[in-house]
Amino acid sequence: MSEPSGFDAQAAARALLGVSGLEAMRLLLAGQHSAPSIGRTLGFTLVEVDDGKAVFVGEPSDRILNPLGIVHGGWALTLIDSCTGCAAHTTLPAGVGYTTVETKVNFVRAITPQTGPVRAEGRVIARGRTIITADGTLTDSAGKLLAHGTSTLMVLREKEKAK
Repeated sequence: MSEPSGFDAQAAARALLGVSGLEAMRLLLAGQHSAPSIGRTLGFTLVEVDDGKAVFVGEPSDRILNPLGIVHGGWALTLIDSCTGCAAHTTLPAGVGYTTVETKVNFVRAITPQTGPVRAEGRVIARGRTIITADGTLTDSAGKLLAHGTSTLMVLREKEKAK
């Protein structure tokens, strides 16, 4: 699904900052706000949110293969970065954002288009004033672990974003 002509992604992002992180994620989930382009581009969508938790479902396809015919590891890393980042976002008040400092992922099994839908679940494991840590798992439809990782996220308040 493409955005309507004249869509301003930066204005849309500012609008989401006007509500708490959990409310922003719920607006996205309900389809009351445009989904981020990264999800459309890479074939994954937000399916569940709660305080400190975010879940995405992705569909591996031929569009994201490495030269050996296996889903590129960057796709799995992006899913884990997304679910951990959005889990962190659910804990933030209105006007406060975040950015990833580091995401580390361990790949456990190869992912192919035949793997079918995958679930990326992120959960906050520590929340400080300036740093949030979250872990994420990527599993197949049978619940088999495909990858797991941890993200460190920096809390961005208005004065930090202006620098």
